[in-house]
Amino acid sequence: MKKRTIFSVLLALLFAMTSLHDASMAASQGGFQEAPSAAGGGFSGPGISPVTVRQAMAMRDDSYVILRGNITQRLGKDKYVFRDETGNIHVDIDQDKWGGKTVTPQDTVEIHGEVDKDWNSVEIDVDRIIMMK
Repeated sequence: MKKRTIFSVLLALLFAMTSLHDASMAASQGGFQEAPSAAGGGFSGPGISPVTVRQAMAMRDDSYVILRGNITQRLGKDKYVFRDETGNIHVDIDQDKWGGKTVTPQDTVEIHGEVDKDWNSVEIDVDRIIMMK
């Protein structure tokens, strides 16, 4: 019984120390981002470079991509056509990804997302849209 109590106390102490260490590490380290934020730093340096529609269509399923071009047409609820100088690709943009932006076919945008390949189609599942100036 005494060994079990000592073991329980040591285990609780180890857990408490690990939790404190993890919390202090999380508080002292920033997350990954393209540029430091006002909230407290992070990675500043090169990130993923934009690719063309043609390049994205040749990439593996679930590859992260950045595309620059225009959203030219709405096909359905969350389905749109994205176009750049190399071609068109279907993109899936959930309503919450628009971030309050209104985009027209004349607006140049940068979309961040993942390649979604099915057996006979390729589309981009969009995570973020940035208006270009």
